[in-house]
Amino acid sequence: MGIKGRRAGAVAAVLVIGVPVATVPSSASARAGQGPEQLYVAPWGKDTWPGTVERPFATPARAQKAVRARTARMASDIVVSFRSGTYRLEAPLALTETAGDSGRNGHRVIYQAYGYGTSRQEKVTVSGGRQVTGWRPDERLKGFWRADVGGLDIRQLYVDDRRASRLVRGNSGLADKLKVTKTGYTTTSPIPRTWRNPADIEFVYRYGYVEGRCGVAGISGDAQRTTITMDQPCWDMLRNLYGPETPGEWFAVENSPSFSSEPGSWYLDRSSPKRHVLLYRPRAGEDMRRVQVIAPVLQTLVSGTGRAGRPLHDVAFKGLTFAHATWLAPSEPAGFAAAWSMYMRPAKNGDMTPLTVPGNVAFRTAERISVEGNRFVHLGAQALEFSENSSYNVVDGNVITGTSDGGILMGVVPPDMKGVNRGNRISNNWIHGTGMDYRASSAIWDTATQQTTIAHNQVNDVPYIGILSGPSEDLRGIMHGNRVLNNRVFRTNRLLADGGGIYLRGEQGTSFADGAVVSGNAVTESKFNPEWNVGIYTDDSSRWMTVDRNVVYDYVASIGGCSEEWGDRPVRNVRFRGNFWDDAVPGWLERKEYPGAWPPADEQNPEEGCGEPRELQFAGNTKLSPANPGQACADHPGCAAIVRKAGLLPSYRHLLEAP
Repeated sequence: MGIKGRRAGAVAAVLVIGVPVATVPSSASARAGQGPEQLYVAPWGKDTWPGTVERPFATPARAQKAVRARTARMASDIVVSFRSGTYRLEAPLALTETAGDSGRNGHRVIYQAYGYGTSRQEKVTVSGGRQVTGWRPDERLKGFWRADVGGLDIRQLYVDDRRASRLVRGNSGLADKLKVTKTGYTTTSPIPRTWRNPADIEFVYRYGYVEGRCGVAGISGDAQRTTITMDQPCWDMLRNLYGPETPGEWFAVENSPSFSSEPGSWYLDRSSPKRHVLLYRPRAGEDMRRVQVIAPVLQTLVSGTGRAGRPLHDVAFKGLTFAHATWLAPSEPAGFAAAWSMYMRPAKNGDMTPLTVPGNVAFRTAERISVEGNRFVHLGAQALEFSENSSYNVVDGNVITGTSDGGILMGVVPPDMKGVNRGNRISNNWIHGTGMDYRASSAIWDTATQQTTIAHNQVNDVPYIGILSGPSEDLRGIMHGNRVLNNRVFRTNRLLADGGGIYLRGEQGTSFADGAVVSGNAVTESKFNPEWNVGIYTDDSSRWMTVDRNVVYDYVASIGGCSEEWGDRPVRNVRFRGNFWDDAVPGWLERKEYPGAWPPADEQNPEEGCGEPRELQFAGNTKLSPANPGQACADHPGCAAIVRKAGLLPSYRHLLEAP
């Protein structure tokens, strides 16, 4: 959970780990040499047609219906090929085991772009958005255009394939004038009373390693005092989570037409029920009579669901772009009192239950699902989720960017406390530019799994954690045999502190033999927050981990963590072998006799501080010159080889050239 901010003490830290690879079996039809059964979908098709290449279906839903009619008697793979174009879903594509969406008889159902894997692969987008038209200049807000959108409710907007920003006001002029109360704020400043449509406004709170949001219920007052009443139960949960007076420090307010605007910003006026008005200020050169404006409507694009003993299985998605989905939970009165990719909802006895930001593409109780060669863009939650007892799935060769939260979520996710998710593989994915709205997110979060491999991914330019391995609570006895191998991680923690490139926590096995292995990773270039971040972060109750032959430099701390003495949660049984690092330690922290940054116990408040890690092992590690560790690594053949081999395998590096 880190060392500085116990404001989020109600939530324990989170991590990520990998494990031995379990590949999806090749299909029986391929082994027998029998060709797959082919179905086709095209924007110019008709759902009354038979789904042949000459007379394709028009919609994914119609193709799914045709698949279900065939799976019980499968004698080969069924391949659904989508011709070039955008498929706007009216409802999520929901795959279930009971409805007949799984592959059968050793075969798979494959949904893919036409020509997948060849030079003639066509561009296919599966979209949960709707196009907004009918724009005209607004009479009240100079420079803005407006469109009537009925009952539309959104949190993101995309104009000519670029994410637009909500209207934002910083805390200038108010930072020292708001007094926290049990219901919100009071202030002598008249400024909040000038804000139009206060019920649409959200306050944004950013503290160290957490970021949350809470809506405004109303603003009232007179010439002497202004009262800001915040949404409930969000306000109570926020103060409980971060501290009763902490909301006196806030980062910004969003979403009022009274706030100053920049080109490319928008606002949704919901003051008239079912008669909402969307306002947008064009960028230079944007003609609102010609631009394409997409409002994400669906919260799920694809879901795959099984049940205990009967998982959804043997389905693949290849070469598709998943785009334009939203997630509306932060707009509820309970808001987004959050830490990491979790947010709180009320529980019994005034307590809080942590939930996880879901995937816009999500598989729950699913096995042998392949997600390969796809793009995930313009999404309002996490991109992809595998949870609730999902095993032997493969996520390979995808590009994930522009998500509001994280990239890939896998394992036992809150509020669940148990489950078996084994033998999954996350490999050769490029994940960057995530956490656009919910900053305290991880590009990859393996919450609690067994024999999972996270290998050869590139993670860069994210606001918080790169790869996180471990559960949000101490779920002991679940994790073992995970592997985090040969990943290239850089420019993490661009906005939030107290995270890392590869962040580990929890009991990862019963010994080094079945514990976590973190090896061959290059983790660099992330001194964005001078207070505290760690290249390879072994935090809280980290145990049974081998950190072997990695390269780590240009973080505030190369390795280290908070060994929590309270609750029998120390860092222990971690061995560091053959690594190359600059062994950086922040200036405020006294260096130990052994490598790493290990904050000491707080004698005045032992339950809030750290302590000595136990049973650490160091062997064969090489310290790089702190003056120029990058050059020192390049000059050392062993170090340079690790960097060269980290990240996407050569056959996948063309993904890095994608726009």
